[in-house]
Amino acid sequence: MTRHHAPHAAPPAAPHARLGCSTISFRHLDLEMALTWITELGFRTIDLGALPGVCDHVPFVLDRAAVAGVASTVAGSGLRVRSINGDIGDLNRPLDDDARVARAAHLDMLLTLARATGARALVLPCGALDHDPVNALDDDLDLVAAELIRAADRATAHGVELWTESLHHYRLCHDIDRAQALADRLCGSDVRLVMDFSHIVASGGDPVDFVSRFAGRIAHVHIRDAVPGNINLSVGRGQVDFAAGLKALANAGYTGEFALELETRDVTDDDRPTATAEAAQHISGLI
Repeated sequence: MTRHHAPHAAPPAAPHARLGCSTISFRHLDLEMALTWITELGFRTIDLGALPGVCDHVPFVLDRAAVAGVASTVAGSGLRVRSINGDIGDLNRPLDDDARVARAAHLDMLLTLARATGARALVLPCGALDHDPVNALDDDLDLVAAELIRAADRATAHGVELWTESLHHYRLCHDIDRAQALADRLCGSDVRLVMDFSHIVASGGDPVDFVSRFAGRIAHVHIRDAVPGNINLSVGRGQVDFAAGLKALANAGYTGEFALELETRDVTDDDRPTATAEAAQHISGLI
């Protein structure tokens, strides 16, 4: 496989209709080629990665021309966008007036992109890439919640939902207790949660416990394997009990979608399509 040539192998069995693929899974490719591989593997739904330093499928300097370019590329693929996984900065860091104007402008561009691609939601993080708070933990959590609620109000104006991925092993809300504290602060708002199996297990948590706490507020689910301290494993190479977690979700009445977000570092880029197809087959059999 190269960056410049479309795949030619016969497509595998189609993944379950509720299972999509994040473009982060193919972040080493440009957006058009990533979408080509995702389509070839039988997926019909994507999460669009827009995380600086993780996935550059969406330019960080996002203007209307960039929005139009990304939207055109996605439309040409025929894939449906479930969500855009973005970042507008450290939500637990106080801003001066200029920084707040810049954040608001970036948020509006991401929401414009979400609308242009037909995405249901924009996903924002649960704080900075640091477990240590900027100020007191309660103050930081208050600020993150306030910023997410403010973003949700803007999202509503664009006809888009606002979700947050909490917990996240590398960010402020890195464990179940902090995720609970943030969720309590978001109670009554329009902000919903993205559950990521790998982040839960990497933090030492239990996906079944996560479902029992937050089932009614889970909007979307990311799939990747992990062991404590490491989120970057292919499905089947870690300690995640996907059968138990997916059963807990089903028993709790979850009817939403799932996405393979295979930001894995245990396979080569050439082996990534095969690993993705194998993960899709395994997870499809459990949904």
